[in-house]
Amino acid sequence: MGPATAVAAAGGLVYVTVLVTAVFNPHNSAIGYAPTQPVPYSHALHVGELGLDCRYCHTTVEHTARASIPPAEICMNCHKSIFTESPKLLPVREAFATGKPLAWVRVHDLPDFAYFDHSAHVNAGVGCVTCHGRVDRMEVVSQQAKLTMGWCLECHRDPDRNLRPAAEVTNMEWVPDEDPASLGRRLREQHDVNPSTDCTTCHR
Repeated sequence: MGPATAVAAAGGLVYVTVLVTAVFNPHNSAIGYAPTQPVPYSHALHVGELGLDCRYCHTTVEHTARASIPPAEICMNCHKSIFTESPKLLPVREAFATGKPLAWVRVHDLPDFAYFDHSAHVNAGVGCVTCHGRVDRMEVVSQQAKLTMGWCLECHRDPDRNLRPAAEVTNMEWVPDEDPASLGRRLREQHDVNPSTDCTTCHR
């Protein structure tokens, strides 16, 4: 092997090492990602102060893989009567009048090769706060969890700490009144929660 080949091989090895380290380093996940939205919607106001349940806007979260992005019609249920002339809500009124959806920007956007089913997690008793953080305190929603494969597998291998009663799934302020591990173990056994760690569960 000549000098040029050796240099190229060494350079390739360094490149691959840096690439793999960068891609799989949890610190390089999208934590803190908070894109600008077409309408300045405050979850702190709507969820935290007014008490809207997550399912009021994300209507499919209990029944389908995706948590639906709310259409303008849902916003207008209230804003036909409240802040009807607000310039901030002009895009909502236009979307409602034209039928053209608002261009909301997805915050928690998993790669296409990863399959995630919201309904499976919600119905198993995994609280919204586990993956999304305290959105009831967020003026602008940002990603709080790593959402990496390793992070997901940690929960699949030991789900007890993230389980709660079904009635409390969307309650951001819920605190267990007993040892979380004991409660989680009982809920897991009661509802036969047995998360798979097989590759085909998320990579289909």
